Amino acid sequence: MTYQPSSERYKNMDYRRCGNSGIKLSALSLGLWHNFGNVNDFENSRNLIQTAFDNGINHFDLANNYGPPPGSAEENFGKILKQDFKNYRDEMIISTKAGYTMWDGPYGDWGSKKYLVSSLDQSLKRMRLDYVDIFYHHRPDPETPLEETMTALDLIVRQGKALYVGLSNYNAEQTLQAVKLLKHLGTPCLIHQPKYSMFVRDPENGLLDVLEKQGVGCIPFSPLAQGLLSDKYLNGIPEDSRVATSGQFLNESHITAEKIQKISLLNNLAKQRGQKLAHMALSWLLRDNRITSVLIGSSKPEQIIDSIEALKNIIFSEEELTLINYILNDK
Repeated sequence: MTYQPSSERYKNMDYRRCGNSGIKLSALSLGLWHNFGNVNDFENSRNLIQTAFDNGINHFDLANNYGPPPGSAEENFGKILKQDFKNYRDEMIISTKAGYTMWDGPYGDWGSKKYLVSSLDQSLKRMRLDYVDIFYHHRPDPETPLEETMTALDLIVRQGKALYVGLSNYNAEQTLQAVKLLKHLGTPCLIHQPKYSMFVRDPENGLLDVLEKQGVGCIPFSPLAQGLLSDKYLNGIPEDSRVATSGQFLNESHITAEKIQKISLLNNLAKQRGQKLAHMALSWLLRDNRITSVLIGSSKPEQIIDSIEALKNIIFSEEELTLINYILNDK
């Protein structure tokens, strides 16, 4: 059956300017870190992409190693694009990354020009694309000169393989150096993708200020702290939760009595705001105008629709923000 996107798809989504660029991103973007590999049900993955697009989410975020196995998320996304979206490519922002281990040997990891150019070539083949909209360096490389990595990003744009470039997991100082190099090369940094949530607030230690001053957008990943910032763990560990089924990025040791108490107090505040805790966690990030978009993950189409509810209430009073900081023990 031929997919026909909703004609109402742009009516209920908020689109935000990405730094000092001409690009606007949907306030929520769909990350393909989980649920799009060969181990997952292809038709469900397809439904997730369709549901996101039907509801105004037009930014889809991948990386070379997403799966499992690595590369399979890009392959499956490429199949979905060919089946359903060949007439809608120009309405989509598609991003991918390189920086973590992708293949054996010294050229399949980190930040060399050899690795970044080769990896993107492979990604484009897997996704059956001529170019991506955004190509990220996935993490800083302590051994490769930053000039080499940034020159590689500049080259990729000049080759027409990416329209824009971004950084991920760089701290404030590394980001400032990289952004200045890219600006000098003539390929400004569009966006930065840090890990950021109520439970992980490192970007507040200078990074957000650097991005604001340099005119770079920000798109946090893991905004729900791998599901901790939801009501699913308030009464124990559900059998279908990420803790129970994987444990790779979140395990039982993360779910302490102190953490559960914080989650419970945050959940009570969310109820007072007329929100679910997950909605409030997304709203809390989006209240900051330095945040362009927030990456959500999803295993079910209805979860995407539910996440969009967060956009209905992103205003916080000073009292609410003070209480959140108190609960989190952040002075």
